[in-house]
Amino acid sequence: MAIIDVEIEINASIDKVWDVVSDIDNEPKFWKGTKEVRNISKEENTVKREVTIAFRDQKCLQEVKIYPKEKIEARFTKGIIDGEKIVSLSAKEDKTILSTHWDIKLTGMMGMFTGMIKKHIKSGTEQAMQSIKEEIER
Repeated sequence: MAIIDVEIEINASIDKVWDVVSDIDNEPKFWKGTKEVRNISKEENTVKREVTIAFRDQKCLQEVKIYPKEKIEARFTKGIIDGEKIVSLSAKEDKTILSTHWDIKLTGMMGMFTGMIKKHIKSGTEQAMQSIKEEIER
């Protein structure tokens, strides 16, 4: 498994940060490793969707659970990636700490490349979170 943790401080309230990160249909705007999302179903705080990732245009299925103004848990349920990505928010005075935690591995024969993609995913996560910060602080 690849464990990746990235954190950034944003000069804005949780409400303002939540407005951007909870728009999960807009994920490809910030997360360059996500090329496209297509929602399959929505029930209460859970969205099932198909995600096309940049790595060989692979399609993965995800179950995304949304906990308002707290966190978004995206569990990969089918495809080349197994595991989860959790994006969470916490208040720090008049700022917000945005954190992303990955606990993933590549499936099947691709599993041997999990270590190699860890650096790529960490870099992509840092870039996404910086883009989110810039969008919000603008």
